Amino acid sequence: MEEKPRNVLLLFAFTIFLSLSTTSSHSHHYQTLVLNPLPSQPILSDSQAETLTSTETDPTESTFSVQLHHIDALSLNKTPQELFSLRLYRDSSRVKALSSLAASAAAAGGRAAGGFSSSVISGLAQGSGEYFTRIGVGTPPKYVYMVLDTGSDIVWIQCAPCKKCYSQSDPVFDPRKSRSFAGIACGSPLCRRLDSPGCHTRKKTCMYQVSYGDGSFTYGDFSTETLTFRRTRVGRVALGCGHDNEGLFVGAAGLLGLGRGRLSFPSQSGRRFKRKFSYCLVDRSASSRPSSVVFGDSAISRTARFTPLISNPKLDTFYYVELLGISVGGTLVPGISASLFKLDQTGSGGVIIDSGTSVTRLTRPAYMALRDAFRARTTNLKRAPEFSLFDTCFDLSGMTEVKVPTVVLHFRGADVSLPASNYLIPVDSNGSFCFAFAGTMSGLSIIGNIQQQGFRVVYDLAGSRVGFSPRGCA
Repeated sequence: MEEKPRNVLLLFAFTIFLSLSTTSSHSHHYQTLVLNPLPSQPILSDSQAETLTSTETDPTESTFSVQLHHIDALSLNKTPQELFSLRLYRDSSRVKALSSLAASAAAAGGRAAGGFSSSVISGLAQGSGEYFTRIGVGTPPKYVYMVLDTGSDIVWIQCAPCKKCYSQSDPVFDPRKSRSFAGIACGSPLCRRLDSPGCHTRKKTCMYQVSYGDGSFTYGDFSTETLTFRRTRVGRVALGCGHDNEGLFVGAAGLLGLGRGRLSFPSQSGRRFKRKFSYCLVDRSASSRPSSVVFGDSAISRTARFTPLISNPKLDTFYYVELLGISVGGTLVPGISASLFKLDQTGSGGVIIDSGTSVTRLTRPAYMALRDAFRARTTNLKRAPEFSLFDTCFDLSGMTEVKVPTVVLHFRGADVSLPASNYLIPVDSNGSFCFAFAGTMSGLSIIGNIQQQGFRVVYDLAGSRVGFSPRGCA
């Protein structure tokens, strides 16, 4: 008869201990947000362009780093307000596509529907992405802008001759002028890695098609080619050479898939770069310094706190992690528990880390609890009308800085304390700032790149873990 009350007391004591340990490690419950306006269009300097187009090569190098730039730099003659609106539009399309992929993979038991005209499961994501770098394609290398995307697997580039190609910043790549371009036979193991491969009846070569949830797609020859990253050359990378490409792609010539699937760049080059890479995304509103991505052992930061990757047996593209809870102002938010973010046996639910989504989406009950906790601690700030997908905004006009409650994401094994600029962001030029989280009716929650700014995010596929290193862009 005494066992039940004793268990209740032990559970209560553990809860108090957990709360105290969380608050003690983040004793400053408020932090200062310096109010910077919406960033204007980033411009690539001549020195950055020169660095990006370096043609020196070292085919034996086992680690390398390249600069990343935001896709806004390829959107010419746009105001800061227009750039932000376009970003939210792309974001909405991407989230819809990622959620659609997760749902369809769960419903289909992890297999794509039959037939080449169906969507390719690996790499079904909004393909415009947010960050790009300069990569040499072919031999001799032709340098083009490529989007880097952790939510996709397939590497692809627009190729001549074009049946239909969208507008890009560089000349379209012509595989006939490359000594290292080679087609892939229809029955080869590489071709069979595609979920829905096709076969060119006359050439007997492999064909690919990737369809995206917003209606965008790329279609063409599945082939191998040499890619050059500054001084490092990587041969025989399987990539799509797209002759028909349509949709929301902006400026860049193609996409470098960094997902977990078998055809992603980290998986293909795994032996050489140890299946490790990391990036640091600079806050565009506070710095003109470029972001960066590192491949190889140098990608692992000594100060990173790691959380284990979770496998989704229905879908191998995404980086799933376990989110246990969220604190606001040093206190765990009631109503947010690990059960809200659980990845179930059918492949539904879960939390992913994604470089191409901007605004973090949380399943609706978790978002509402987080929002209400944040509102309760910001009653001293003047509220502003809702803006786009943001329902918690503030009028901070005439102010240069403001105190806001801390926000901490509690992953298994890693507490990630966000800088204030990672969750209260400018949305116009009039001093309106909004809480940069949103709810989703989908079961899939997504940690976006606004929340990742300033951290070096480490993807250690060999160790099946993801790490976060604060102030990692130095």
